[in-house]
Amino acid sequence: MYFCPNIETPLDKVAKKRSAASFEELQEEEFGCADVGNEVQSMLERFGAEINKAMQAKQKHLEGLTKNHMVGSQHKLEQLWSNYHSQRKKTTQQFSQQVSAALQQWEAEAHRSEEQEEKLNNLFRQQQKILQQARVVQNQKLKAVKELYEQFVQNMEEMEKSHHEFLQGAQEELKQEMATLQKKLLMDAQHKEMATVRKSLQTLFF
Repeated sequence: MYFCPNIETPLDKVAKKRSAASFEELQEEEFGCADVGNEVQSMLERFGAEINKAMQAKQKHLEGLTKNHMVGSQHKLEQLWSNYHSQRKKTTQQFSQQVSAALQQWEAEAHRSEEQEEKLNNLFRQQQKILQQARVVQNQKLKAVKELYEQFVQNMEEMEKSHHEFLQGAQEELKQEMATLQKKLLMDAQHKEMATVRKSLQTLFF
């Protein structure tokens, strides 16, 4: 309840009326008024009217305050609801934007990861192919080296065998030539000796 200073309330008015009525009654008693009952009845009627008037004024005042309070409360509630709705809408939009951005970033990262994985797989396949080719080339080179070594060993064995046969043949031929030379030398020596003997015999007999 609100009280305004320097405003006369209905109760104050009633008190003043009663004071005035009491003063009039005292005057009437002093001057010998005979209609005391009528005055009291009139005073009670006025008192009841003033009370009704005061109650109506209070009721209108309370209704006005209640109406203003309800209007203000409704306005505040509408304002609060509007702010809540706006804040909720803003928060939802921000969350949606953040989630959308996060999903887009995740999809981009996933796409880049797939591309990198595909590149790595291609590179791995290329390296594997290169390694296989290099292994084939190494095996071919190793086989070629092995064949060269086997051919070298075979050539060396054949050359050694041929050389040994050549030496044996040369030795045999040398032996034959030495034997023939010795035989020739011996025959030459015998011929010379025979010629010397003949010459000596001729000298003796002739």
